[in-house]
Amino acid sequence: MLLHRLLATLLAAIALAGPALAQDQPLRVILGFPAGAGADTITRLVADKMRGTLGRPVVVENRAGAGGILANEVVKGSKPDGNTVLMTPFATMVAYPHSYSKLSYDPFTDFLPVAHVASFQLALGVGAKVPATTVAEYVALAKTGGQYTNYASASAGSLPHFFGVMFARAAGLELTHVPYRGSAPVLQALVGGEIPAAMLVLADIGALAQAGQARVLAVSGAKRAPGAPDIPTFKEAGYDIEGTAWYAMFAPAGTPKEIVDRIAKAAVDATLAADTKPRIEAMNLEPTGLGPADLARILKADYDRWGPVIRASGFKAD
Repeated sequence: MLLHRLLATLLAAIALAGPALAQDQPLRVILGFPAGAGADTITRLVADKMRGTLGRPVVVENRAGAGGILANEVVKGSKPDGNTVLMTPFATMVAYPHSYSKLSYDPFTDFLPVAHVASFQLALGVGAKVPATTVAEYVALAKTGGQYTNYASASAGSLPHFFGVMFARAAGLELTHVPYRGSAPVLQALVGGEIPAAMLVLADIGALAQAGQARVLAVSGAKRAPGAPDIPTFKEAGYDIEGTAWYAMFAPAGTPKEIVDRIAKAAVDATLAADTKPRIEAMNLEPTGLGPADLARILKADYDRWGPVIRASGFKAD
């Protein structure tokens, strides 16, 4: 009987120590994009702030490859012990499952939502020499045909690509998508007149517009972007479409709830901290700081919203 009591006590102690043991090791935040990118900047801002709350090292590991898929695979295959989480943009969890016929992970069964960190808007921009200052004027130009039916994005299969499809359907246009390899070449093409219009992340085209080298006609959110209050939404411009992207944190499936909640609180507090929030806003991102339940709801809603749009585009990534 005494042996049984000792064994039960030992097992209980091990169970309680499990979550605590994770605190003895660094928390690895895996990011599928290279150092220096916008995703890297916000990840490091949040990770730096999380260290104090968690009382443990928080290390960002850049595992760039396959548009972020490699990082998702790394986290999926990690032990669910609270030592590894994923920071990822919207695309790997929402767009890729619809555009890849064979994907090595499932966003709902292989991961647990941790924290919705920030959202960002997309924007329709035109070159400075394009004779359109409103969406309606651009639509009128596009209906004349020729070069004005072309629009660019940073890559095929990206959210801006699909939002362009959504916009074309809403405006009754036949637009031709011209994919580039990254935002920088698109911006250069706009400045040089190589392409008349582009759908981009607002943060990417905002600086160009401020320099007078491009013009932003509309943003994709339900409300105007805080960093660009003079630019109307597509809905305000008369087109009933909206869509924002985001950065969020996920843990491997099977991670204990108490650990997920602890990391989530640290991430939320870090995002909304008085010395972090303004720095995120300066990147034309909107700090959200939402926990696991809200992220789960947003993930499901966006997955359902974008599926029909991506299928209508006919795009397949593989």
